[in-house]
Amino acid sequence: MTISVSLRSIVGSFCLGVCAAALVVAPVGSDSGQAADTKTSTRKSKAFTTGSSDVLIGYVDEQIRQGWTDNEIQPSGVATDEEWIRRLYLDVVGHVPPVDVVEKFLADKDSAKRTKLIDQLLDDPSYVRNWTTIWSNLAVGRGNARRGIRVFYSRKGLEKFFRESFAKNRPWNEVVFDLVSGDGHFERNGAVNYLLAQLQMPDEAVQATAKTTRLFMGIQVQCTQCHNHPFNDWKQDQFWSFNSFFRQMRKDVTRKYDKQRGRMVDDYLTLVRQDFSGPVYYEERSGVMRVAYPKYFTKKVDPGAEVDRRSELAKLMTAGDQPWIAKAMVNRMWGHFFGYGFTKPVDDMGPHNPASHPELLDRLAGEFVKSGYDVKQLIRWIANSEAYNLTSRYGKKNEIDNPSAGEVPLFSHLYVKQMQAEQLFDSLIVATEAHKSGRLNWDQAEQKRQQWMRQFVVAFNTDENDESTTFNGTIPQALMMMNGDLIQDAVSIEKGSFLRRVLEENGPDSKKIRRLYFSALSRAPTRKEIGAATKMIRARQADKIEAYQDLYWALLNSNEFIFIH
Repeated sequence: MTISVSLRSIVGSFCLGVCAAALVVAPVGSDSGQAADTKTSTRKSKAFTTGSSDVLIGYVDEQIRQGWTDNEIQPSGVATDEEWIRRLYLDVVGHVPPVDVVEKFLADKDSAKRTKLIDQLLDDPSYVRNWTTIWSNLAVGRGNARRGIRVFYSRKGLEKFFRESFAKNRPWNEVVFDLVSGDGHFERNGAVNYLLAQLQMPDEAVQATAKTTRLFMGIQVQCTQCHNHPFNDWKQDQFWSFNSFFRQMRKDVTRKYDKQRGRMVDDYLTLVRQDFSGPVYYEERSGVMRVAYPKYFTKKVDPGAEVDRRSELAKLMTAGDQPWIAKAMVNRMWGHFFGYGFTKPVDDMGPHNPASHPELLDRLAGEFVKSGYDVKQLIRWIANSEAYNLTSRYGKKNEIDNPSAGEVPLFSHLYVKQMQAEQLFDSLIVATEAHKSGRLNWDQAEQKRQQWMRQFVVAFNTDENDESTTFNGTIPQALMMMNGDLIQDAVSIEKGSFLRRVLEENGPDSKKIRRLYFSALSRAPTRKEIGAATKMIRARQADKIEAYQDLYWALLNSNEFIFIH
């Protein structure tokens, strides 16, 4: 189906217009119902937090409320069940909720149903898949692990490591320890792929140094390899002291003959320990050569060849009551759920970049350690908080809470986030029930998902092999959403498809329209939307099926579907 310009404008007039108008970001000065006073908001949200007896959630709420008071703002009201369940599903399991789940949740009168659903999703297989994807992307990016005859790492091996870690809810300190200290075959020990991916060039482990401190400790030190940091206390010698921990590793490549290519190609990789002792040498801007020995802040490590430096680094990184890895994980996880962490960016913490709520960050980090680095428990604390239960709409009473304009986040309402490409792909599959129709099993969906992602990845030739995606409202994304194979499959009326089943159901057009809205947007259509959609469909009796396809296409292309709110 290709939608003409005239038809698209008709559909857009009631959906892309009406739906966008109903979207989460209410204009400044909007109806006072979009922002409630603190007392009202607190009273309403209590009904959604009584399912958890954890006193830490109360502390989180107190700290966030204090920020509202100090800045003389009042929070938005509590999110509707429709808004909240969609948000939670996308944040925890990476896709929109199925239609039947939404309807069952809305009918549930249990005041603790939100807390219960959080616990339920943490045990859902999609939780493991979502967080495996998130951390695989953070660790090695979305690019290809193999290019021609060369293999750089095994994404499959790394995903297996993360999948098993999240499935078992392994303590985060153990996960980090394995990623930093591991060695061996890249599929037998999937953790080694993190460091293998950082060894794509002979850079004296510079990339591994910068990536490790940034990803697991929330500290950006990459620029100090050449000079002292202009804004914080990091010095050039500290970078090279950290770097010396990674000098005892190298990549071994085992090759094989490829008959099709008629040449030798990479078969598999192994991360092995190499002999290295003493200091590393670096050059100051003045040209003076200096030495740096392995040192973790103030803790020195024996520079002898017999000492496993990466194991010693992993021990130091994970030791103590409130190590950097705990703060970094709390900050990153808070940023995942709210759109902004306590610092901006989440991986640049320190005196030069003070946290918006320092006491809360410290307390959560300390409790995270006490919990045994329990990632699921950390998610419970965040998702059960009063702030996470608020709507993303805002008004005059909290319009200054706008981090996108450079303001410090106060979390008086949820900040709108765009779906990641993986979330959008999975949401289209779930919304249209393609995985149930027999047309697309999960293995095929995963293969198609990787193909989908490769269209948006842009690599940069930087020291850290940085990459980005064009999945941010650009023309390629818009064209993919409007005319790509995935969206065409989504609005298919082939046997077994969701849209066909809806059309074959008995009942009036209004009932079918309602089903499409719940599928795409996790909510019922408004009276205005029902009226406009019904009018459009009745006006096109000669091509009624196409009219429904156009309606569903417009819903899946609307801002309300693409954004997390």
